[in-house]
Amino acid sequence: MRSLFPARRRLRASAALALAVFVATFTSGSAQAANYERILNGTFSAGTAEPWWASAGVTNRLVDGELCASVTGGTTNPWDALIGQNGVPFEAGQQYTMSFDAYATTPQRIAANAGEGVSPYRTIARHEVQLTTSKQKHTFTFTSQLDFPDSGNGQITFQLGGNTANNTVCVDNISLVGGVIPPGGPGAPTKKVQVDQVAYVPGLPKHATLVSGATTPQTWVLKNSAGTTVATGQSTPKGVDGLSGDPVHLIDFSSYDTVGTGYTLTVDGETSFPFGISADPIRELRYDSLAFFYHQRSGIAIDAQYVDAAYARPAGHLNVAPNQGDNTVSCRSGLNCGYTLDVRGGWYDAGDHGKYVVNGGISAWQVLNTYERAQLIGDAAALGDGKLAIPEKANGVPDILDEARWEVEFLLKMQAPDGMVHHKVHDENWTALPTLPHQDSQPRRLSATSTAATLNTAAVAAQAARIWKTIDPAFSARALASATKAYTAAKANPNKIADPNDSTGGGAYSDTTLTDEFYWAAAELYATTSEAGYRADVTGSTLYKGVSINDRGYDWGYTGPLGDITLALVPTGLPAADVEAIRAAFVAAADKHLNQMASQGYPAPYREPDGTYVWGSNGLVANNASVLALAHDFTGAAKYRDGVYEALHYLFGRNPVSYSYVSGYGGQPVRNVHHRHWANQLDPTLPTAPAGALSGGPNSGLQDPVAERMLQGCKPQKCFVDHIEAYSLNEVTINWNSALAWIANWAAEKSASPVPPDSTPPTTPGTPVAANVTATGATLTWTASSDQESGVSSYDVISVEGETRRVITTVGGTSATLTGLAPNTAYRLAVQARNGAGLTSALSGAVSVTTAPDGQTYCRIVYQATGWSTGLTGNATITNTSGTNWDTWTLRFTWPGTQRITEGWSATWTQTGAAVTATPLSWNSAVSAGGSVQVGFNASSSPPHAEPTDFTVNGQPCSRA
Repeated sequence: MRSLFPARRRLRASAALALAVFVATFTSGSAQAANYERILNGTFSAGTAEPWWASAGVTNRLVDGELCASVTGGTTNPWDALIGQNGVPFEAGQQYTMSFDAYATTPQRIAANAGEGVSPYRTIARHEVQLTTSKQKHTFTFTSQLDFPDSGNGQITFQLGGNTANNTVCVDNISLVGGVIPPGGPGAPTKKVQVDQVAYVPGLPKHATLVSGATTPQTWVLKNSAGTTVATGQSTPKGVDGLSGDPVHLIDFSSYDTVGTGYTLTVDGETSFPFGISADPIRELRYDSLAFFYHQRSGIAIDAQYVDAAYARPAGHLNVAPNQGDNTVSCRSGLNCGYTLDVRGGWYDAGDHGKYVVNGGISAWQVLNTYERAQLIGDAAALGDGKLAIPEKANGVPDILDEARWEVEFLLKMQAPDGMVHHKVHDENWTALPTLPHQDSQPRRLSATSTAATLNTAAVAAQAARIWKTIDPAFSARALASATKAYTAAKANPNKIADPNDSTGGGAYSDTTLTDEFYWAAAELYATTSEAGYRADVTGSTLYKGVSINDRGYDWGYTGPLGDITLALVPTGLPAADVEAIRAAFVAAADKHLNQMASQGYPAPYREPDGTYVWGSNGLVANNASVLALAHDFTGAAKYRDGVYEALHYLFGRNPVSYSYVSGYGGQPVRNVHHRHWANQLDPTLPTAPAGALSGGPNSGLQDPVAERMLQGCKPQKCFVDHIEAYSLNEVTINWNSALAWIANWAAEKSASPVPPDSTPPTTPGTPVAANVTATGATLTWTASSDQESGVSSYDVISVEGETRRVITTVGGTSATLTGLAPNTAYRLAVQARNGAGLTSALSGAVSVTTAPDGQTYCRIVYQATGWSTGLTGNATITNTSGTNWDTWTLRFTWPGTQRITEGWSATWTQTGAAVTATPLSWNSAVSAGGSVQVGFNASSSPPHAEPTDFTVNGQPCSRA
């Protein structure tokens, strides 16, 4: 999805056009011709030249509401310099009248040409006019002898070449009127009985919508694939639905539950699309929706062994001609970065060839969260290695993580030397439609760094570090180092906003409010590191405890709820009451969705304050469905689960335009999504979209010429057409598909026969045992609780203070390392278990602990290490406990054996014998009293990995925590 709508155009006609045979007849025309306008954006009133294109040697620009083409001189033939529009429909035997205003800086002769845009470039009509320096209106009429359907190979061009000198030609009010078929063709069938065209899950509610002005109940008939009636009933009149304008009835056939395919609903002679009663399609969609991302990969060949042969293609943007490549990309003109970056890889954002960090951020996060949520409280087995058709499918790592890593690695590559992250990389100018990635000849350019992109990278890299900690410790450490560096850089540059006008060759994706990105990034870093600084940023945010969760939902520009999802799922040291507040905010938003959906004719969890539908409305529907899903996770209430499936029914065809918005699914799925290589509508040799791609959906804004021409006055849910040039309605993007993948995986997980909500709390955990008691901390261990239904999800460690119970920390296992205790103080500590339904156990027995007396130290070290067969990754958090600020610091410690530092970060590392020294970098040398700095390294080591000793800072000994 783009924040500004870009120029897109088809490949244009070549000089062969001049050799075409004239077949048009200039005539007064046919009496039956209708007054249908066939040109898109002929007045340029939308403020864009879209979809007019220019050939080589010609540059289009808008000047005072006119399209002015700068034409390079020195061409031989008129057709050597062109501006034009593709996809213009013509009907054989029908009359057309073309008119336009035009003038030139220097008088010259031009030709208006109607014809075929691909070989053999047949001409329908050609009309020459002499331009002067004054604007004049030109009109001519002709009858077509060729047929070109809407968005076929029909074309209008202006031939501007054949002059020795440069010139500028301006045109306006371009019109082509005629034909008898309405714009957009006859249109797709719209049913009066709207159903989920795919399948209803057995055991769950089954609803459909009848379009009928009748005020009394109507008899419905459910038939199986053999045409046999298997159920009947009466509809419930609901009146006129505001979002569609349709008079509607509700059909409820939930009582019928026999698994099968080919069912239909009929009311008064009107019959629905066929559908199934089965959980199989949603289980297939969990993988098809994720397969979308392999198709979108940049920098790798898409191999036929993993996709249908029609979708196989060479690698794009690897500096193989005609590509100019992503391996050494410089900044766009005027930025003067002074460096280039290797930004190969990642996912193409949408139907174009751009790669955008803020959209890649939420997309990668949702794919990773799909796995993390399943690992914590769901079915991670369904997302294991070998589940997806990708090159990494047999490497021992869950395929969903392999796919996400392709994007995470790209995000890390977009980081500038100062820690900030470049906002995006894309072509210098918009590429033609269609153009496969390996055919793209445009130069690639980096846009400036931005705070939003930097925080997106910080959030996703921290999330990745958490998930890969045991899978790939080295990658985890690299991701965490990038995340901490990015977060530090963002705090130093808190308001570097992406240029909203940087929309040539790629979308702008500008975002002026960054409170949500700061909260999200801090939440991810805290969940990964447990560091006090990140915790303070989380709890000190105005968005803390679910404030950003609302009934509009979240998207790339509003990411606060992503942080809340992590804090609600991942065990952290936050107070249990605060975690409950976050979960309660999700439940409250879910209740608003259900209340709204109950009044809708075509229920969808979606709300804009002004009642409109916006660009990417289906992505918001899917994200809001995830809010319903989480509400079910947190409460176990069936109504939220049912709401998720209602949202899927809307996406699968229970909507007023009778489309399944998911390609390859349903009786009438979208086919002509806006995409540069799924472009069958423009080039029959290219494929339609593969199964599992989510269309952007209805958009009241009508922000492209096709939508503006075909949908004026549409009701919000009816502002849609399945047209490749309708990019504001029918584009596909990684962030909409990541939302679909999240909800498809959740729905597949829940598609087994429903079970009653869990009402049994976990068993009581054992009384904790204390060890390693210091002045400020202790380690507790206890015997696990058990829960047969929802499973134990976390444990709260509680300080029992008379009648008050205070949560000190929350952990996922049966041990906790406590920090921040008061010296020389007696505590009574107990443990309480929590299950996946949010139910808590009885409090365990309490253990009495008295911390040691206070001994003021200069510094405190928290050292953590993860080892493997030949090495280890060590991380040290250095806290200034001296009571005074440090201007600089030097850390020293001693290895007990033969370990050697091989790589380090966040410091300059040296080693002499067993003695190791780390000195700060320019950005982390100052540490305030009570503040901390984190450093890390990789070292050669053999199990068991002995820890270093004798930690000192600035020559002073440090305590160990």
